[in-house]
Amino acid sequence: QVRLVESGGGLVQAGGSLRLSCAPTEITFRIGTMAWYRQAPGNQRELVATITRDYNTDYADSVKGRFTISRDSAENTVYLQMNSLKSEDTAVYYCNARYGLGYQYAAWGQGTQVTVSS
Repeated sequence: QVRLVESGGGLVQAGGSLRLSCAPTEITFRIGTMAWYRQAPGNQRELVATITRDYNTDYADSVKGRFTISRDSAENTVYLQMNSLKSEDTAVYYCNARYGLGYQYAAWGQGTQVTVSS
């Protein structure tokens, strides 16, 4: 079973930037698409951004133009650069990765808190 560990969360003022990182604790399976999700209090978990093994990316409309997802496939690490942060970006951010021969399994991180003060 793959476990993911996120880092980089914290408290930032509106308009500021943060960079999140996520990597597996051990690499025993091939990693496929990686993604970031977030969950604000009282809300459902929502998809923020995805990146495939071929580096194709997709973003939620609410973060387009402000967030950038990237990956280092050699290290199976995924990043989320967050710029021009808004108070509505406040949430726990979770890393997700598909793995296995057919990428049929999903791994999650424990989450990292991002708080944007207005």
